[in-house]
Amino acid sequence: MPPLDQLLQHLRQAPALLVSVTRTAGSVPRERGAWLAVCGPTVLGSIGGGQLEHQAIAHARHLLAHSAAGLREAVRYALGPSLGQCCGGIVELRYEHLSAIDIEAARDCLTSASSPLALFGGGHVGAAIVRLLADLPFSVRWIDSRDEVFPPAVPSNVRCEHSDPVQAAVADLPARGAVLIMSFSHAEDLEIVAAALLRQRARGDLRYIGLIGSKTKWATFRHRLTARGFSDAELAQVTCPIGLPGIAGKQPPVIAVAVVAQLLALGLAPAAE
Repeated sequence: MPPLDQLLQHLRQAPALLVSVTRTAGSVPRERGAWLAVCGPTVLGSIGGGQLEHQAIAHARHLLAHSAAGLREAVRYALGPSLGQCCGGIVELRYEHLSAIDIEAARDCLTSASSPLALFGGGHVGAAIVRLLADLPFSVRWIDSRDEVFPPAVPSNVRCEHSDPVQAAVADLPARGAVLIMSFSHAEDLEIVAAALLRQRARGDLRYIGLIGSKTKWATFRHRLTARGFSDAELAQVTCPIGLPGIAGKQPPVIAVAVVAQLLALGLAPAAE
């Protein structure tokens, strides 16, 4: 179970102390938005390890034992000789006492720094991608025209959505997001690609459009999309096949690893600050 899901589950039973990276300068172990939570004897997540994390956990344990609900405290750390870390940067940590009433606020806060990603297709590859993205900074809309296809439980950073016709969901996707297209039907795939390209023509606000399939599939799609009036420059915005080159294999978990690795390699996850 991903750390965020574990934290939210814990909060239903007992309070926790959340430690978040709120500001950074210079060389630091983790980016703004990284977090850990002290849940009794258990620590979930990480702010980069080392002496900084050791001191943060110790302080969080003290606050959890001696503070009340609603506590919020900021502490600035210089990562120099005093901490025994040679990064040389500066990190500001926010300490927050959380309880059951903070579950939804914590969910929203800890996913707000994530990059939006729309995943069209609830099949085996889609499910494998969702499992990999559970621990990564993406906010996922998982979309399919079949409302019975989704599993009963999904990670906290995933929202399942039934859309019929499926391409209608493209219009209200968040700006600056990525789109992955892998529905059960080539006809649906074509309509989703066309909708994404029309949105790009109107707004130009999607960072990535990826289509699962072979070079032969893309050649067929190119011909059909050209007939609909899309230019070569517009079609060049579509990545097909998808996946980081050099990762071979057709099993859904292997394809998922290649696709997620490509998203990371392209810098589509939030960048360190």
